[in-house]
Amino acid sequence: MKHRLAKTAVLFVLLSTLGIAQDVASFAKRITVKKLPNGLTIMICERPEAPVFSFFTLVDAGSAQDPMAQTGMAHMFEHMAFKGTDKIGTTDYAAEKPALAKVETAYAAYIKERDKQVGRDDAKLKQLEKGWKDAIAAADKFVKSNEFGKIIEQNGGEDMNANTSYDETNYHYSLPENRLELWAYLESERFLHPVMREFYKERNVVIEERRLRTDSNPIGRLIEQFTAAAFAAHPYHRPTVGWMADLNSFSATDAQKFYDKYYVPSNMVVAIAGDVKPAQAMPILEKYFGRLPARPQPDEETTTEPPQNSERKVVLKDRAQPLYLEGYHRPDYRSKDDAIYDAITDLMSEGRTSRLYRSLVRDKKIASFSAGFSGLPGVKYPHLFAFYAFPLPGHTTQEVADAIHAEIDKLKKEDITDDEMKMIKTRTKANLIRGLADNEGLATQLATYQTRFNDWRELFRTVDRIDQVTKADIRRVANAIFVDTNRTVGVIETASGGGAPGGGESGSGEPGSSDSSSGDEASNNSGSQGGAQ
Repeated sequence: MKHRLAKTAVLFVLLSTLGIAQDVASFAKRITVKKLPNGLTIMICERPEAPVFSFFTLVDAGSAQDPMAQTGMAHMFEHMAFKGTDKIGTTDYAAEKPALAKVETAYAAYIKERDKQVGRDDAKLKQLEKGWKDAIAAADKFVKSNEFGKIIEQNGGEDMNANTSYDETNYHYSLPENRLELWAYLESERFLHPVMREFYKERNVVIEERRLRTDSNPIGRLIEQFTAAAFAAHPYHRPTVGWMADLNSFSATDAQKFYDKYYVPSNMVVAIAGDVKPAQAMPILEKYFGRLPARPQPDEETTTEPPQNSERKVVLKDRAQPLYLEGYHRPDYRSKDDAIYDAITDLMSEGRTSRLYRSLVRDKKIASFSAGFSGLPGVKYPHLFAFYAFPLPGHTTQEVADAIHAEIDKLKKEDITDDEMKMIKTRTKANLIRGLADNEGLATQLATYQTRFNDWRELFRTVDRIDQVTKADIRRVANAIFVDTNRTVGVIETASGGGAPGGGESGSGEPGSSDSSSGDEASNNSGSQGGAQ
C-alpha cells in the first residue's frame, strides 16, 4: 500500500509540474499500439516496477447487442468463455463434440414441443425433456471442471474476473511476467475455440443470479422497471442479466451464434500493462492473437430512443428501505458537453463536500446518502443522468425529491463558486492519476479509451476538456436537460409492516450498476470461474 501511495504521489507531482500534454508524451514513449491484420488491436504499456503484468480484454458487445428473445445472451457467453476449449476442459473432445451436438438436437425438440401454442402433448414433452437431460449427462462425462481457471491459478494468476455491461464485455486478471506466452495462448485460445460445455448447468447459475439480485432484491426490481420505463425503444430497456423467459429458453446453439457475430477480432482490444517489453512481447502476441480469423465487423445500428415528452414514474411498494431515483435523458459519451456532465457529477456527488451530501445528509439530515451521476445504464448510447437518495427513517421520498430539485434549481439559476470550479478541476486530475496508479487500472483505461475513441490519448484530454468548462456551461446544460418532461422517476415506498426483508439492500452506493460480473460469485454458485453478475 505504501508503495502504491508513493507511486501515486510521484504521478501527481509529474502531472502537476510537467502538465498533462507533456505527460501524454511521456506515456506515449512507453505505449505500443498495433492493429493486427485480422483487425484485433493490441496495446502494451511497459511498467517495469514489479515482475508482473495485468491485461484487459474488451469486447465491444454487451447486453444492448442481445438478440430479441435472447436477453442475457452477452452475459451468458461471458460465462462460457471460462468453460475451456477443445483442448482445455475435456478428457476426449473427439467424443465430447458429437455428445454436445446430441444435447442441442434433443433440446431443440423439447423446446419446440414446450412452446407450442396449441396441441402440446404433455406426455411427449416429459419424454423429450428426459431425452435432453440424458444427453446432457452423457456429454458431462467428458468434462474436466474448471480446468481453464485452475491452469491460471497454478501459474500465479490473481484476480481472475470478467463482467458484462450494457455496452461491452471485459475479461481480466494478472500473472507473473514470465507467464506472458502462456497467457497469450490461453486468452487467444478461448476466443478461437470456445466450447459451449455445461451450458444448461451454467444457465441455471444465471437464473439463480437473477433471482438473487433482481427478483429478491427491491432495488434490483426497481432499477429493472425504472430502466424499462425510461427507454421505450432503445435496447437499454433490456436487463443485462436477461428476462426469465429468455433465460429458460435460449440454447448453446444461440450462444455460439452470438459469439460468431460479435467476438470478431475487429471488435476486440487487448491491453497489457506491466513488466513487459514490447519488442519481445509483440511477436508473441501476434503469433497467438493473429490466429483469430478475420470476420465482418458487426452492424452497430440500434433503435434510436424518441424524445421523451412527459414525466414517467415507477412506484414499487415493498417491505424495504425507501429509495428515490430520477433520471434525465442525455446524449452519449461523444457529446461535446460530456465534460460538463462530468463536472456536474463531481459538484453534486464527490465526497462530503458535494452539494447533495451537504444539503440532504449533513444539513437537512433527511437522507443517509444522496448523489448524481451519468452512465445509467450505459454510456455508449444516449443514456441518463440520474439523481438518487435514501431517506432516513421518519422522512419520505417526496422530501428528498424536493431537496434534490432545490439543488437542481440552484444549478439552473446560480453560477457555481470559483472554489467549486477549482475543486472540480483539481479532483479530475487526481482521479486520472489514481486510475493510472496500478497495472490493472492502466490496462482498463487504455483499452476503454482506445475502443471508444480509437485513441488512448483521449484519456488525458478529459482533463483538458474539464479545464474548458465554464460556469455558464453548467447553467446551460442544467436548464436544457433537467426538465420535468425529460424525467423518469423510480420510487421504493415502504409497505405496511416496514423493515427491509431478507435480500433487500440498504444503500449508500450507486444504484443501477449495469455490470454483471464474473469470478467469485460464480465459483460459489457453481464451481465455475466464469460467473455472472
